[in-house]
Amino acid sequence: MQEFLFYFRMGWEHIISAEALDHQLFIAALCAIYILRDWKQVLILVTAFTIGHSLTLALSVKDVIRIPSAWVEFLIPCTIVITAFSNLFQKKFTPKSIRINYFLALFFGLIHGMGFANAIRIMLASDESFGLGLLGFNIGLEAGQIAVVIVLLLLGKLIIDGFRVNRREWVIFLSAGVFALSLMMVLERWP
Repeated sequence: MQEFLFYFRMGWEHIISAEALDHQLFIAALCAIYILRDWKQVLILVTAFTIGHSLTLALSVKDVIRIPSAWVEFLIPCTIVITAFSNLFQKKFTPKSIRINYFLALFFGLIHGMGFANAIRIMLASDESFGLGLLGFNIGLEAGQIAVVIVLLLLGKLIIDGFRVNRREWVIFLSAGVFALSLMMVLERWP
């Protein structure tokens, strides 16, 4: 159980810590187009990201794939830029029109999973219970993402309902801010 909790904490901190700004921005970009009543859709979205993240993390730890970290660190903010940019063109916010975010979450989760692979590769590969460690990490990751999502959805509700801001204006405001911060990361991390 200690091992599970160790990896759970690692997964949690991978999303919640101050060094996880890129992951927090990605979650903000993914969730910007949703409101509180869409919480079930957002839960599926976050889980799709975790699945993609977990897959490449496991493949990287097992040395099936290995991409130079400079390229991964560059590609991560690129995924955020693309996601935030795509939000700017959302107008209807119907389940059908925002379905693309599920694919973005899954596909870009694959890239994000490689970002932490180098740090965790040695620990997980040397552990006898690789599966338990990976499970703990992923559950911690999922819990951290859900915490960020709850904050974002509540903030969106406050802005939209409390301050009577149009939903589209909120999406543009949040997505534009995420886009700008992520674009700076892209330029800083150019390989």
